[in-house]
Amino acid sequence: MSHGLGFADLERENALLVGIIEASSTGPELTALAAKVAPLIVTATSADVCFVHVLDDTDRSLTLAGATAPFDAQVGKVRLPLGEGVTGWVAGHGEPVVLVENKERDPRYRYFPELRGEDYTSMASVPMASKPSGLVGVLNVHTRARREFTDRDVRLLTSIGSLLAGAVHQARLHRRLAARERAHERFTEQVIGAQEVERQRLAADIHDGIMQRLVSLRLHLDAAGAALTEQTEFAAMQLARARTLADLTFDEARAAINGLRPPVLDDLGLADSLASLARSVDPLEVVVDVEDCPLPEHAEIALYRIAQEALQNVIKHAGTRSAGLRLHREDDEIRLSITDNGRGFHREGRSFGEDPAAGGYGMTSMAERAELIGGHLEVVSRPGQGTTVTARVPAP
Repeated sequence: MSHGLGFADLERENALLVGIIEASSTGPELTALAAKVAPLIVTATSADVCFVHVLDDTDRSLTLAGATAPFDAQVGKVRLPLGEGVTGWVAGHGEPVVLVENKERDPRYRYFPELRGEDYTSMASVPMASKPSGLVGVLNVHTRARREFTDRDVRLLTSIGSLLAGAVHQARLHRRLAARERAHERFTEQVIGAQEVERQRLAADIHDGIMQRLVSLRLHLDAAGAALTEQTEFAAMQLARARTLADLTFDEARAAINGLRPPVLDDLGLADSLASLARSVDPLEVVVDVEDCPLPEHAEIALYRIAQEALQNVIKHAGTRSAGLRLHREDDEIRLSITDNGRGFHREGRSFGEDPAAGGYGMTSMAERAELIGGHLEVVSRPGQGTTVTARVPAP
């Protein structure tokens, strides 16, 4: 059998085809795919090494995505712009290149010390492309001994590249999607983090400014009241009213601080924080059923805020003194539910924020919080039959 691609037997080519199909079906991870197909190509083509270069997401440069030993350690480290080197030229022109010997004399050749080009005499470089996916990369094989790559050799390599193009295209799409999901998650963390920082700043401003002045005001009112005589009954009555208003304002400011900043999350975690929240919402009696559901910090904050808003809605609008709060995991979801047996409202067919009855109870903000962490909000309600608010978010 000739030492050339043109005489590769049918059995070897079939084994290559099966191997590529199996590698493509194992998963969408690009590096794993390239690592599996590179040795298959070496075996099928009787080459010594194989390099799989893939277009970056910018479509302006190529990255070594797969290689046979001993060059697998260079994967992800070797990059070159489109049009540079033999590989870049093949990608830019969409045409194969064969260099039988003296490749360093070719003006398109670029030397990479880490790839030890001086150890290999001949090379064939073909584009990895197909009509549905277009160009996705370049496939290179090298031999230590001098080798005349025939037209059939190049056609076989090109067919291999075309076969791989579809799988590589899908892997690139998956990589882009994963990158977007990571970017979205980082953005979500930053948005919720910024919200919490602003809430903490407002809480500190209220505590250090308004509440301190209220404390001072109460002290002055108490002193003035103690100095009054019985002949100044009207003034005493006015001072008593002023003191009452100051006390109410103080309580409201303290409640605002507690609502702006949930420090219990840092100390107790989500489940125990929700239980603590349920105990603090006078005059409601809340039946709590919570389990530990590990979530990222920004997701815990969002669910805590949803529970906070939903319980306040029960107090303001439901006309009942009892409610239920449940946090549990079901399959691949974390579910937070707040239920009451109050007056309810007509919910069917209405979107959040559409009218005061259907979405004016802070449900728009709850829905936005749920969506921000990749989940969604469900509200079930009927007049006289109570309301159930459920936030569903993906489990980690």
